[in-house]
Amino acid sequence: MRALGERVGASLVAGDLVVLTGELGAGKTTFTQGLGEGLQVRGGVTSPTFVIARVHPSLVGGPDLVHVDAYRLGGLDELDDLDLDTSLDTAVTVVEWGAGLAEGLADARLEVVIERTVGHAPDDEALDPRRVSLRWVVGK
Repeated sequence: MRALGERVGASLVAGDLVVLTGELGAGKTTFTQGLGEGLQVRGGVTSPTFVIARVHPSLVGGPDLVHVDAYRLGGLDELDDLDLDTSLDTAVTVVEWGAGLAEGLADARLEVVIERTVGHAPDDEALDPRRVSLRWVVGK
C-alpha cells in the first residue's frame, strides 16, 4: 500500500483531491503515508482521526499534503468548517472516509477504493492482499 501510494503521490500536483474509501484497517493511512513520501513532505504521516486534519509541508517546494479523516465528521457542514477550500488550489488534499462528503470540494478528484481480498494462502498471516481501484473523476 505504501509503495503504491508513493507512486501515485509522485504524480499528483497542487489542487488534486484524493478521496479514500475502505473499511477500517484496509490501508488508507498506509497509502497516504506513501503519498507523503511521493510528494516529499515533512513529518511522519499518521492517522488524523482525533485531530481531523493535518498539514504536512513540502520539503522540496512542491505542494503541501493536507490529510483529513472524515470518519468522525457529522456531515457536510462539519467538513465545510475545516476551511479546506483555502488550501485546495495549493495543496494535495487527501480525505479518508470522504465518499459522500468530499466530492463537493472540487470538480475533479481521484477516488481510491481499497478492499481486502481473500488471499491464496489464508493461513499465512503475512499475506493480507488488497484490491485497489483508482478512478479519476473529472467534473464540469
